[in-house]
Amino acid sequence: MLSSFIAPALAVIGLLVVGSISLGLINGQLPGLPGANPSGGPIRTPTPSNVVVIDPRSDVKGSIAYVKAGNIWIQSGEKAAQLTTGGADSMPTWTADGAWVYFIRERGAVGRFRLNGSVKEYDLEIPTLERIHPDGTGLQAILDGRYVTGRYTWSYFIRQPSISPDGKTAVLVSDGPNPLKSDMTLKFLNIATRALSFPQLPELNALGHQDPVYSPDGTSILYTKEAREGALSASTLVRYTIKSRVNKVLTGPGYLQPAWSPDGRFIAATQTSAGGTDIVILDARNGAEVMRLTNDNASFAPAWSPAGDAIAFLRVDRGVVDLWLAKLTGSGPAWTVGDTLALTISAGLDGASRASWFIPADQLPKPTPVPSVAPSPQAS
Repeated sequence: MLSSFIAPALAVIGLLVVGSISLGLINGQLPGLPGANPSGGPIRTPTPSNVVVIDPRSDVKGSIAYVKAGNIWIQSGEKAAQLTTGGADSMPTWTADGAWVYFIRERGAVGRFRLNGSVKEYDLEIPTLERIHPDGTGLQAILDGRYVTGRYTWSYFIRQPSISPDGKTAVLVSDGPNPLKSDMTLKFLNIATRALSFPQLPELNALGHQDPVYSPDGTSILYTKEAREGALSASTLVRYTIKSRVNKVLTGPGYLQPAWSPDGRFIAATQTSAGGTDIVILDARNGAEVMRLTNDNASFAPAWSPAGDAIAFLRVDRGVVDLWLAKLTGSGPAWTVGDTLALTISAGLDGASRASWFIPADQLPKPTPVPSVAPSPQAS
């Protein structure tokens, strides 16, 4: 039975290799990103793996999760604390209530698969979707990427989780549950049953999707539909409305890593060019660019403050990635942008993992009250 799909399986494996490289390129390793040196001068030396130095001016509300040396850290105010150990973790994301931080953890294993008529062993890195309370307790494995069929063992990718506002569903990028029959595409995970489902969204030349993120109201998903023009990303941003199953392309080529504003009216995104990447703000209705936050060709992976008044993002300088902040005052799209501030100093953060930001509800600004309308006088 297995021999009947060895040829397509090998084709899929080849695509996965290409997909993995592509995902690496567009998640923090584009030209001008980690490993490059767009500002010139010698490569900087980051702080040790167990140290994160915080700028004393970076007293921001709430807590920001990010990754350094394969471990998740949480920065709150002027302090940063390491949440996980082991050096195998990535892609953290807060739940809306702040009760959990979901993330991806990898473990080494030996796989067995038939290739060219003989069974061979392979070194695998099997991912799991995990969650942990922000105080370091309650670690749980939610989804395991180990794939077994008959005598053969393989694995499937699990990447970039985003959790629905009600905490019941995750959206992620995966070729599971059967990597022999799927590309790296957007999937939904029922957290209670651990079941994966595929909304059958279109892709281009089997390049798949990435960067899925739930809207603040949980009704739609933003994601990146991947495409390439030579060595450059030509990806577009797409909004998928869950109930109606309507897919709407929002941008032309060259945008990725979308992040919703808390009110759902705007999108922060990474814009790619031949020179590198920068942070822009788009209108969520039509994808029109309304503001450019950076012009350094070295900024990427935005995370919008739940308070709506700032955007955090990663920036590479002489080979070292740090977390930066841009303050927004006023109302969009006519914000006033303050000076950008480095929240970490020579941290050497993992560029393939976006930061995720949580602020407790009691620290968020109160919604602007909607003025009541007096009833019209009744006709006598």
